[in-house]
Amino acid sequence: MGRLFGTDGVRGLANGDLTPELAMSVAIAAARELADPQSSHPPVVVVGRDPRASGEMLEAAVVAGLASAGATVVRVGVVPTPAVSYLTGEVRADFGVMVSASHNPMPDNGIKLFAAGGVKLSDEVEDAVSARVGEVWERPTGARVGRVHDLLDGAEHYLKHLAAAVTHPLDGLTVVVDCANGAASDVAPEAYRAAGATVIPIFAEPDGFNINDECGATHLDALRAAVVEHGADLGLAHDGDADRCLAVTSAGDVVDGDQIMAILALALRDAGALVEDTLVATVMSNLGLRNAMRETGINLVETKVGDRYLLEALNKHGYSIGGEQSGHIVLPAYAPTGDGLLTGLLLMARVAATGRTLAELASVVMKLPQQLVNVKADRSAAGHPDVLAAVDAATAELGTTGRVLLRPSGTEPLVRVMVEAPSADLAEGIALRIADVVRSV
Repeated sequence: MGRLFGTDGVRGLANGDLTPELAMSVAIAAARELADPQSSHPPVVVVGRDPRASGEMLEAAVVAGLASAGATVVRVGVVPTPAVSYLTGEVRADFGVMVSASHNPMPDNGIKLFAAGGVKLSDEVEDAVSARVGEVWERPTGARVGRVHDLLDGAEHYLKHLAAAVTHPLDGLTVVVDCANGAASDVAPEAYRAAGATVIPIFAEPDGFNINDECGATHLDALRAAVVEHGADLGLAHDGDADRCLAVTSAGDVVDGDQIMAILALALRDAGALVEDTLVATVMSNLGLRNAMRETGINLVETKVGDRYLLEALNKHGYSIGGEQSGHIVLPAYAPTGDGLLTGLLLMARVAATGRTLAELASVVMKLPQQLVNVKADRSAAGHPDVLAAVDAATAELGTTGRVLLRPSGTEPLVRVMVEAPSADLAEGIALRIADVVRSV
């Protein structure tokens, strides 16, 4: 059996890979590993979910598992993942559980765990939880069995938290918000209206089956068209659990996570709040972001792909902002994990405060054409001498005008070849050339 936890929780086909039995076992293991053994009180656990149909089944299994382990469960219903993170800290819970598969299609689902304070678990703690799955244990009985309570105003607490983070009123801005028929379908429009914006929501009618279905942060065409149709100032797109945010200009052009990070990093610097004038990004961020940060005097720290590595760098050094191209952006002064609604609010606040359009602000990043080729091959092929020689030759050819990134997949027998170059044709040609070498070894 491979590692139970992936890059963001336990995830798989609901009722196929991720069964109610597995969900219950993970919940029990988490309660036994994450509860404070010295506490005289039962552990308190916040549980939320996104609106996909299988979430009802899996939430019931998680809640049953937690109660069977003696935990007091605070059930908050359908809320964004960052709301569960926030509420875990707000109610001083021992940990939190979010039932969601984020941007994945409806048939999938997942279980995300947050430690006390709403922070994500380290690899070591995840492995410790995994080791307890299926372990023989003594079940509590009688008065030691856990109880279940519903926190009916959890979303309202989260909205107040978001409102406190708004740095400038959004009066005069019109925004189209794609809610991905997901967990933010109610709270995202409400949060943006409360800050002063005129809000036009789309894909905000979840029925359990339509989450992420040709909408949201991974499908931007409908949002782009709606922004132009309504003459809006900008558009925002969230994924199914709203830990991501991508944007669209008034002309319908996409503003990705790299550009959003640059805008927010400059806003923080101007406010004197960018710690050590540093932005944290993964190796997949576009060279254009690196160039823009260098030209504006901001340092850029690179991490491996995955928000856990961003969080490690942010927490270790106390940096102010980090993120990914996908729109998963972390601002530790406001939240311990990525929050798409927070990102959207701060992005619009920068537009309102400067009086500049989103397109003008995003133009600080001149993105280079990027070509990604996934090659079916043993992951060890990435270290073969012939492959390394091909990468060195391409790197020398590009000089300072581009770059090559070779990355074995962490979950599949794939080697990912990513090339950035001054032109799309050159990027594609070099990527395909290296891919052929990978296949041949």
